[in-house]
Amino acid sequence: LHDTVCHAGEELRLHYRNHLEAVYCIEGAGSIENLDDGKTHPLSPGAVYALDKNDRHILRPETRMRFVCVFNPPVTGAEVHDETGAYPASLPPDS
Repeated sequence: LHDTVCHAGEELRLHYRNHLEAVYCIEGAGSIENLDDGKTHPLSPGAVYALDKNDRHILRPETRMRFVCVFNPPVTGAEVHDETGAYPASLPPDS
């Protein structure tokens, strides 16, 4: 599980090419735009979304937002987004 915090005014362009993600919003307000179909969805506490097709997306927090995120395959927490907004498929053994 990830406990993820995003800040008002950020525009986070992400694309998890190597992972599927399910997200539960527990704090704040904002939106997510699916770049593949152009649809934008509001986010507020209690909202759940799944990125089950390696969806390219933009997260736009209007206030401080907090999420609980689950990735498949699992991530360790040591991953860093690359230039495309993705996590690597796997970390080197000594990470």
